[in-house]
Amino acid sequence: MTGTTPPAAPTSVELMDQLAQAAAAYYRSFATVAAARGLTLMQGKMLSLLRRPVPMRTLAELLACDASNVTGIVDRLEGHGLVRREADPADRRIKRVTLTEEGERTVREIRAELLTTLGGLDDLGDRDRRTLQRVLGRLFPAGTD
Repeated sequence: MTGTTPPAAPTSVELMDQLAQAAAAYYRSFATVAAARGLTLMQGKMLSLLRRPVPMRTLAELLACDASNVTGIVDRLEGHGLVRREADPADRRIKRVTLTEEGERTVREIRAELLTTLGGLDDLGDRDRRTLQRVLGRLFPAGTD
């Protein structure tokens, strides 16, 4: 035993700052990867949210933007052949956005390239992965969709 005391746990403010830095670095990488495919950051983010058909209003909530902005983003993605609009079978007034085959391929490419910039994720063992997932789920419970 050396008699040294362990370093103090980081404060909530320090953790918040580190989280903000990590998020900024992630979105810089995301923007670069999306731009290489002719997409804006918001277009790329929208594509990544479309694991299943999603109503346009829900997309606006998830992206924290106005519904009119979502319409413009969807218009441009539709123009690229990456998404399509379809009527909700339960309520035909609701328009859902879904990925096309080309959109699915693009999302796979974006995720694969992002993983190369986040190589540290591959270095995590199973225990660390479960811990990170649990902590993120506690911090952002709505983000576990």
